[in-house]
Amino acid sequence: MPNAGASGTVLLVVTEDWYLASHRLPLVRAAVADGWRVVAATRVREHASLIAAAGAEVVAVPMARENRGLGAEWAAMSALTRLYREYRPDIVHHVGIKPMLYGGWAARQAGIRRVVQAFAGLGHLYTEGGASPAKRFLLEQLLRPVTRGPCTMVLVQNDDDGAVLLRRRMTTPNRLRTIRGSGVDLERFNPSPLPGGTPLVVLPARMLVTKGVREFVAAARECRAAGVPARFVLAGRRDDANPDALAASELATWVAEGAVEWLDHVNDMPSLLQRATLVVLPSYREGMPKALLEAAAAGRPIITTAVPGCREVVADGVNGLLVPPRDGAALAAAIRSLLGDSARLQSMGAAGRRRAEAEFSDQIAGTRAVALYRELMQCSA
Repeated sequence: MPNAGASGTVLLVVTEDWYLASHRLPLVRAAVADGWRVVAATRVREHASLIAAAGAEVVAVPMARENRGLGAEWAAMSALTRLYREYRPDIVHHVGIKPMLYGGWAARQAGIRRVVQAFAGLGHLYTEGGASPAKRFLLEQLLRPVTRGPCTMVLVQNDDDGAVLLRRRMTTPNRLRTIRGSGVDLERFNPSPLPGGTPLVVLPARMLVTKGVREFVAAARECRAAGVPARFVLAGRRDDANPDALAASELATWVAEGAVEWLDHVNDMPSLLQRATLVVLPSYREGMPKALLEAAAAGRPIITTAVPGCREVVADGVNGLLVPPRDGAALAAAIRSLLGDSARLQSMGAAGRRRAEAEFSDQIAGTRAVALYRELMQCSA
């Protein structure tokens, strides 16, 4: 194996390579630039070359977000334990519940003490109507021992999530850190004038109930009934591994009736945002939605919900509007109000770009992550 980087070795564990490629490459680049050797452990499918191009060594591990049975899950944890013993990283950085749980126990078995446990958001675990109280209690019992070590840092993307974890005794104030998302590439997502013609209203997200897709469709129907001249577009893949996944049949019904268009996964988001007039994300809860960071950087006004994660991106009335979650009528009213006011659309888009430059660049996120690594290296307990 190659020697460790000048600053040490970080082993980054993310279940899916597509998520690592879409959300964690700024972290990889920043760590490599700071002299760290970065090893990325993930289920390899289509994005290994992209991750390697960012400077990481890619190692395939047999993980999956869905539960595949006791034997397969034990094999995943055992593979992580072997990996940690082989590479002896200075720090392991787990992203998401399963890597945190399996990787946390594997780190204990391998004697790795410096650990970053990163919640990508509390989503299904703490959203109303998500995980049952019994499941939440069980997960907390399993996670608490691996989130409270003397050299373990718990990382969240917004202050609300941090407050929940403190109340639930999942961490302590001195071991809790906040980095507001994975950042956005300000050069790739450039602002452009709002397009003319029929307005394009876009919901960019995976097709999950908790992203507010049904509320978006209800709002689209209401706007059409009111004679609002706009196209309503869903831009995102289905995700059968997620318990909140929408059925393909439900999406097909909406498209067939003409309520919305569905583009499925979009590779060229900058191009789609250039054609968009308004970006909408009626989510039930987020960590820090990358889709909204991209929309702000592209200079697009946003309508989203007044929930953790979303309200950190949008200042109500400044770079967008906040509406109550699970309220299609309020969403429709907000869409109508903005589509009827071009001056407001333009001023909100410009304000979003300024906010992205000041708070949400990938350089800011990467710098803060590297600072966390350096802080953790001082821990020798």
